[in-house]
Amino acid sequence: MSDVNHKKYPWLIAGILFSVLWASASTATKIGLTTAQPLTIALVRFTIASALMLFISHVLQGNRLPSGKEWKQLSIYGLLNISIYLGCYVIAMERVTAGIGSLAVATNPVFISFLSVFLLKRPLTLQSLVALAICSGGVICAAWPLLSEASVTAPGLMILLLSMLSYSLASIYFSSQSWNDLHLFTINGWQTLLGGIFLLPVTWFYYQDAENDFTYSFWGAVLWLAIPVSIVAVLLWLWLIRISAIRAGFWLFLCPVFGYAIAAVLMNDRIDEYTITGVAMVITGLLLSQRSKKNIRSAKQLRD
Repeated sequence: MSDVNHKKYPWLIAGILFSVLWASASTATKIGLTTAQPLTIALVRFTIASALMLFISHVLQGNRLPSGKEWKQLSIYGLLNISIYLGCYVIAMERVTAGIGSLAVATNPVFISFLSVFLLKRPLTLQSLVALAICSGGVICAAWPLLSEASVTAPGLMILLLSMLSYSLASIYFSSQSWNDLHLFTINGWQTLLGGIFLLPVTWFYYQDAENDFTYSFWGAVLWLAIPVSIVAVLLWLWLIRISAIRAGFWLFLCPVFGYAIAAVLMNDRIDEYTITGVAMVITGLLLSQRSKKNIRSAKQLRD
């Protein structure tokens, strides 16, 4: 009994902590946007996160540097996962609420499953299509009453969609490449640094000194995004999927709930019947997507 609890409690603590940290990114971004331009926030975040990860990887752990074609892979991954995904995401957050941002991010696994059909030649199931439709409908439902108030805009939702598509492409690209013995800290550190470098010219072009005030709010938001979100949450997620990839997916269901709760407390985001319906739809879509993956795995095992 004590051995079961010994395994159970770390799993529960890690899962809840991951869900809270991952869901907090939207609210932290909104707080940062009150004092600075979106790409300024993104670039400072990437610089801090990459410096810490590379220091840990190469100085403390003594991991090797990337070599040969690994630099090309890291550049493509960084472009998709950092420059485009997080660059578009932080821009979109100027045009949507923190709750809508966290709800949209929670649908990423469904987009990944759908795009995998075309890019990795995985079987297309009815459950995957229904899951995508339900998740998309859930985000639209939650955003619907906010469109008339201008706290959520159609361009903001479109940019958010672009960011999610780029994240999905990045995830599929990462899983399809051979990374040899390259450490995860090394991969994440260099792809974050390279993605930030690719974003630097755009940030410099649009930079307006008067729109950036490096206050405690700015640094608090950026440091939170760089360390608890970019490093701690990612490490927790990797630990969870290493224990059980199927069970780890459960914690994604809690992200929209925590995301809206954090946004309601810190940003006074409204929670009404549209919000509750939208969150319920997204969670339902995620459950369907998870079941679809299990069915595909079971069918494969029977064939083998």
